[in-house]
Amino acid sequence: MSLAVFEKVSLSYGNKTIVDDLDLRIGGNDRIGLIGANGSGKTSLLRMLAGEQAPDGGRIRLRRGLRLGYLPQDIAIASDKALLDFVVASVEGREALARMIAECEAELAALEAAVKSGERTQDDMMDVVERLSDLHERATHYEVHYTEHEATRILSGLGFEQLDLQRPLSELSGGWKMRAVLAALLFQKPDLLLLDEPTNHLDLPSVTWFADFLQAHERSFILISHDREFLNEQIARVVSFELEGVRQYAGNYELYVTQRAEEEIILENKAKNLAREREQTERFINRFRAQATKARAVQSRVKKLEKMETVETFGSRRVMRFRFPESERAPSEVLRVEGLCKRYDQHQVLADVALTVRRGEKVGIIGKNGAGKTTLLRMIAGELEPSAGKISFGYGVKHGYYAQHHAETLHQADTVYDTVAREKADAGATRVRSVLGAFLFSGDDVDKKIGVLSGGERSRVALARLLINPGNLLLMDEPTNHLDLDSSEALGHSLTSYDGTMLFVSHNRSFVRRLATRIWNVEDGHVETYPGTLDEYMDSCRRRLAGELARESGKDAGKDRNNNKSRAAEPVREARGDREAEKARKRKEAELRSKGGAEKRLSTEVERLERDIAALETAQAERSAQLSDPEVYADKSRSQTLIDGFRDAQQKLESLQARWERALTELEAARATAAKAE
Repeated sequence: MSLAVFEKVSLSYGNKTIVDDLDLRIGGNDRIGLIGANGSGKTSLLRMLAGEQAPDGGRIRLRRGLRLGYLPQDIAIASDKALLDFVVASVEGREALARMIAECEAELAALEAAVKSGERTQDDMMDVVERLSDLHERATHYEVHYTEHEATRILSGLGFEQLDLQRPLSELSGGWKMRAVLAALLFQKPDLLLLDEPTNHLDLPSVTWFADFLQAHERSFILISHDREFLNEQIARVVSFELEGVRQYAGNYELYVTQRAEEEIILENKAKNLAREREQTERFINRFRAQATKARAVQSRVKKLEKMETVETFGSRRVMRFRFPESERAPSEVLRVEGLCKRYDQHQVLADVALTVRRGEKVGIIGKNGAGKTTLLRMIAGELEPSAGKISFGYGVKHGYYAQHHAETLHQADTVYDTVAREKADAGATRVRSVLGAFLFSGDDVDKKIGVLSGGERSRVALARLLINPGNLLLMDEPTNHLDLDSSEALGHSLTSYDGTMLFVSHNRSFVRRLATRIWNVEDGHVETYPGTLDEYMDSCRRRLAGELARESGKDAGKDRNNNKSRAAEPVREARGDREAEKARKRKEAELRSKGGAEKRLSTEVERLERDIAALETAQAERSAQLSDPEVYADKSRSQTLIDGFRDAQQKLESLQARWERALTELEAARATAAKAE
């Protein structure tokens, strides 16, 4: 069944048409990616769906009772509620139901007093008791499906700490408020989620968690994102704002790109063939028009020419295109950081950080928001004084710095041209206009005042201002924020041609993956350096995590299966930290794998987990049946015990299912390896 249907919808701003006669159907479990240039109409489409903007023509039909959640790019909320309370109370009807229960209980208490005094009878209470039972049954739905535990899990995944849960929402910054609203939307489980650049204020760990959450999400959503990888792994359908109008494609973003390219080739070839046929027909008509013997043939060609179809090829959308000039050669050691510390009053952000950057390195800085990534970059850029320590540059190093807030600090009354020209006085008008043209500012656009530009346009001006004089060390803080997908991709592609050294903060995985040759992970006041790409770093993290899980699994197995001595002994050896024992353990594991021991162990583990899951599911079904009985709620202690048991068992069931999936994946891989060996 369709959740929403656009019927001949049109929308315009002044002389600009956003959509015209748009027909679009959004079904259950649809995973739609909206793509197009900034200003093409993506956000407008979401606003129309959310009811925040009316179309000029046509209509939008929503399924009756549709629960819709909308995350815009700009959020303005004023609330003094604690963060956890804000998320839990965000479920529609929950607070109203709590008030109704309180009123009903007060009414029942008054009736009980009246019965004791002889003014009323027990029969007078039955209607209120039935109403209260019904209200409690409805409340159970919220308690079971919208638990504080689930709200806490979502908030934790989005980067909030335990201490944040009781903080008033009014104390949070704009970026963290956006996370709070996103958490509330995910907690509500709406039928249709509308997400407009949801990763803009997330860090890389939160983006990774959010990506996993969305992949497991079983309801419909529409997503706008400039992160190619995030978009590509989430969507199964593309709605694209093209120059010829809104187009729809089945599949993810990569399939869209392929289909679009194939369509373009087909149309171009068809247009060429028709042009060739038209030319030949016109040549025949002109050559034999005056000959009476050819009159019938000429007339036939004329009619054919009139009926010949026309083919319009796709228009080319303007995309940022630029290449860096050769930079001045820097010394071998570009940057050295020694004993760097930064604290705000009693809060220690960075402690005793020591780093070295070599010529030509491109360092991707990752970590949770608030860990100190931007603080580190600002100190290197000279915008912020360290509390202690030393930052020194090699001789001849000149750095350029782009930060998110730079786009907002541009002078409103300046023109685009003057803003960029001021950065390099000797650049000359041709060079300035060339750089601006590469950032999609041409003709009269260069004379626009900064104050009239959109957020994306200001970001492009700030980038142009940096890249007209980049130096040989680039420092960039979230450079892809506020850029559309094409511009983000173009920026990443262009930066691969930069021959200088680069330090950049980004949550955009495809951007980091394309550029980084070294990773700095900022965490707990320290910086972990990894001499490799993002994929290599994440693989290293996975292997470390797998080692921890294996140790935990070994401990559990030791408790459950005393006869499996080798498994029980493994974590003991590892806990001792004995290097020789560690080598022996690894040799033993290799022997087990070669003899099929790993396959047997994993098979046993999968079977055990399946039995545990089946037992838990049976127990959950029994609890669910009891919770559906209104009489249960007459005994508050019993009902609360059942609810708590259901919640705890559900959490354990989810954990077991995750372990089962991992074990099954490992088992299949082991079987595949064994099959190849045979």
